[in-house]
Amino acid sequence: MPDLSHESHWRAAGYARIAGIDEAGRGPLAGPVVAAAVVLPEDFSHAELNDSKKLGAAKRESLYVEILSDPRIERSVAVVPAGEIDKLGILRATHLAMARAFEGIAPLPDLALIDGRPVPSFPYEHRALVRGDSLSLSIAAASILAKVERDRMLVEMAERHPGYGFERHKGYGTAAHLDALARLGPCPEHRFSFAPVAQLRLPLP
Repeated sequence: MPDLSHESHWRAAGYARIAGIDEAGRGPLAGPVVAAAVVLPEDFSHAELNDSKKLGAAKRESLYVEILSDPRIERSVAVVPAGEIDKLGILRATHLAMARAFEGIAPLPDLALIDGRPVPSFPYEHRALVRGDSLSLSIAAASILAKVERDRMLVEMAERHPGYGFERHKGYGTAAHLDALARLGPCPEHRFSFAPVAQLRLPLP
């Protein structure tokens, strides 16, 4: 289970406020990429808080509510929509979402702990932590916020664009989603720079 050992290490090195950062939605064919930043109190503990991918939807939702209702927890969520992803590319868009989430906490934290590999373009001091959502409580909390926020957006998106099943597959390239794309064509929330969507725009030979 994740804990605050990494946060404690960097606090001892002089970084008083440390934000864990994670994202959701890099791989789907539709919808935004969402990033969250979370600063936990030094004495924070939780027996069930874990990497969002290891939790069921109901547990993620209950933890999401807990995080938002705890006044001691600083948090921020940032969204980069599909159109911006198409302009920037998914990697730059993801890093932009992370930076925006970090900037949403005021005053700015002293250090970011980012899930995954180093982010050379990140404009603030940070440390990368591979599998950070399984190691760091602040990153795990960020992973839950990002995942639940994005899932809720995709449910709303399904109401605006019925027939694609966004509420079920959340924009990922499942067989049902690809079948809907072939029947209906892409909607404005699709990522036209992603191959399965882009191929539908190619002229027939």
